Amino acid sequence: MWSEIAREFSDSPSQNKVVRFLLENGFGVNNEGRVTVNGIEIPSTQIARAIRTDRRVVDATAQRILNHPVLREVFTNMRATPDLSRLAESLGLSVIVIHPRDAGEKGIVGAAVRVISGHDLSIRQIFVTDPYLSEEPRLVIIVDGELPPLVIDEIRHLPQVKQVIL
Repeated sequence: MWSEIAREFSDSPSQNKVVRFLLENGFGVNNEGRVTVNGIEIPSTQIARAIRTDRRVVDATAQRILNHPVLREVFTNMRATPDLSRLAESLGLSVIVIHPRDAGEKGIVGAAVRVISGHDLSIRQIFVTDPYLSEEPRLVIIVDGELPPLVIDEIRHLPQVKQVIL
């Protein structure tokens, strides 16, 4: 999908920046051409301020998305989900961030989940940053309670793993 988006916005670096921001943050576009988060409209001026562009660029990008059938389908159905990683400590959860050697390789998530579930830990949330949208793709796993050192070592030694951050 990212290649189609990049191709569609290749003529406008500023609109490319807007569409990337929308995707990275799970923002959608409603049928009226307004940027939304789970159906709640976000003023174009706020988006523009966040990415240091003009609100007209945000509006033009939203209209362009609506005029492209595939992108319209994607962005009118986009939903954001809460990221528990920033709340983990206060909720009694642990966060492990895994940077892969090759984000395009299959089986990274499965291998990490096998290690965690093999130690009878409950996974509360998993999210993966898209390797085509993120400069540093990563896998974030949030579990109930503390991560035993053995689990961290086993994940660190998986062949797909470049780095582990707690």
